[in-house]
Amino acid sequence: MLNNILTQQACEQLRTLILHAKSIVIVCHRSPDGDAIGSVLGWAQCLRLMGVESQIIVPDQFPDFLYWMPNTDTIIRYDKHKEGCDWTIRHADLIFCLDFNTLSRTGDEMATALKESNAKKVLIDHHLGPDVDSVLCISRPQASSTCELVFRLAWQLGLFPYANKHFAIPVYCGMMTDTGGFTFNSNDPDIFFIIGELLTKRINKDKIYRNVYHNFSENRIRLMGYVMYEKMVYDACYHAAYFTLSREDMKRFHYIKGDAEGLVNIPQQIKGLKLSISLREDSERDDLIWVSLRSVDNFPCNEMAAQFFNGGGHLNASGGRLECSLDEAVQIVQQAIKAFGDKLKN
Repeated sequence: MLNNILTQQACEQLRTLILHAKSIVIVCHRSPDGDAIGSVLGWAQCLRLMGVESQIIVPDQFPDFLYWMPNTDTIIRYDKHKEGCDWTIRHADLIFCLDFNTLSRTGDEMATALKESNAKKVLIDHHLGPDVDSVLCISRPQASSTCELVFRLAWQLGLFPYANKHFAIPVYCGMMTDTGGFTFNSNDPDIFFIIGELLTKRINKDKIYRNVYHNFSENRIRLMGYVMYEKMVYDACYHAAYFTLSREDMKRFHYIKGDAEGLVNIPQQIKGLKLSISLREDSERDDLIWVSLRSVDNFPCNEMAAQFFNGGGHLNASGGRLECSLDEAVQIVQQAIKAFGDKLKN
């Protein structure tokens, strides 16, 4: 059995907030990943089980390999329907903020709309340093994913026995993707209890895996080979690797949203590697570099992300951004690796 993540008082507060709201909006962070999309879809199903409808609004496009999940057609993109989304956010009674710790992660314009809304806000997240003005903050950094928290809330609210595949599929998918197929941040035995319960809803976990990890275009596979062969730099002294992905590279391989997903994990297959970093130019804005970091064991890539890349995240999976050229970003990566050299060499 799972331990409750909310006190009885907080659980009743959550239930009351939901049942008394006339208009509910669910939002997640910019460039939504599997956990973001899985958690908003799963939470919308929880609300539906309580007899309450909600509107999911995401800041921008999410990867093609997530569109197969049930109810993705109900999601509205803020960047495509700004005026209508602003109206919906402005007139909402209750806004659920999922899978981000600060409103800035939704993007400047959407963050402004959320800040200006008089709606009560509830945060459900697993990142460090929650910084959202909320009436209820459900922040559990030790959790594997926000989808895990959604499951735990459904369990505590007594909703899980009535849930179906439309809940179980996105929740499992989010847990799977945020742990790299349960290869990191997934040693808590509760995670596998949750998986077992989700399987009682007759989901096909093997197909979910294939839908996410075996669902790329030929161009993406060729891009992967190109990046590993031509672009990866391996530093044996520091047990680290990094690579760049320029707009020219993306154009050459007909890049679409999501094609870079998981590339940063591949160098970790090198024996003894402790740190992998990817640098990707923004597809539209000059001098904006997206940084992804992955590490193993106790190397704190979140500390490196905060110190060098204006970011943060989890111990073994973090991200950030740099406002500079790709060449300058490479220099910063080299500085970061040397700065953390003692931890990388040991």
